[in-house]
Amino acid sequence: MPKSAPIIKATNLTKLYDTLKAVDGINFQIEPGTCYGFLGPNGAGKTTVMRMIYCVTPLSSGILEVNGNNVMKRMSAVKRGIGVVTQDDSLDYDLNVINNLLVYARYYDLTKEQAVRRADELIEFFQLGEKRQAHVRTLSGGMKRRLQIARALINKPSILILDEPSTGLDPQARHHVWAKCHELLEQGVTLLLTTHYMDEAEQLCDKIAVMDQGRIITEASPWDLIKSEVSPYVVEVRSDEQTRQKILTAVADQIDFHEALSDRLLLYTADAIPLHAQIQDMNIPVKTLLSRRASLEDVFLKLTGRELID
Repeated sequence: MPKSAPIIKATNLTKLYDTLKAVDGINFQIEPGTCYGFLGPNGAGKTTVMRMIYCVTPLSSGILEVNGNNVMKRMSAVKRGIGVVTQDDSLDYDLNVINNLLVYARYYDLTKEQAVRRADELIEFFQLGEKRQAHVRTLSGGMKRRLQIARALINKPSILILDEPSTGLDPQARHHVWAKCHELLEQGVTLLLTTHYMDEAEQLCDKIAVMDQGRIITEASPWDLIKSEVSPYVVEVRSDEQTRQKILTAVADQIDFHEALSDRLLLYTADAIPLHAQIQDMNIPVKTLLSRRASLEDVFLKLTGRELID
């Protein structure tokens, strides 16, 4: 079967603010029905890219096509096919749950019957039936987030943009949001995601673009990024600087590479068990010694020399 055309395609996409290049000539394409994530520290350009896709921020140069439509030439057509969930809580606190959906449906010229039917479907999908008549202010954080996502889906968009979708949510609420995202992917909705949560990116994304200073510095699936850029395991040591240096000297021939941060030493290795044991056998005081699987944050740290939460 022929490969489907990208649902989003960017060519030399650039955004300038005076002399600042917020987005610096990036190229990417997103396949329909997949989840594509932008990863990077604050100021990397992730949200600016999102805003250009949903036609809030104009391009400075380059070409950006969404659903086959040039965002600078067919803005209305682009907007009709996109749902947007921003970082901020934009729900209407003067309305209850059902009316948040029905009022929003007016922006898409849905008839009253279509709006009610679609709102009912979304309330059931996001398990908000018991809160149908409840005012927004009485909802938990997780329920508010689910309502925001439901509202963004009122027009049955083919693309859903999620900017930090689970920030501020407790673990249970985050997993509930993730489960619904997986269901949307199964329905063929394309997800575009920014996040600071590594487990969120690994759970949801088929492909990730790591951004820094307005550029995409690498792009691949989460697992392929980890395999290609870092060793499988990390041993973390928290101690004073002198102790960390003593450990590094002693284990230098046992590691692939290391990262020295302000408060800890990260030792990358193919096998954490003997390395962990060797450090323990040194009998020197450390605040923390732990072994873990390498993560996307390790990838970012290696590529940029900065922690993801900068």
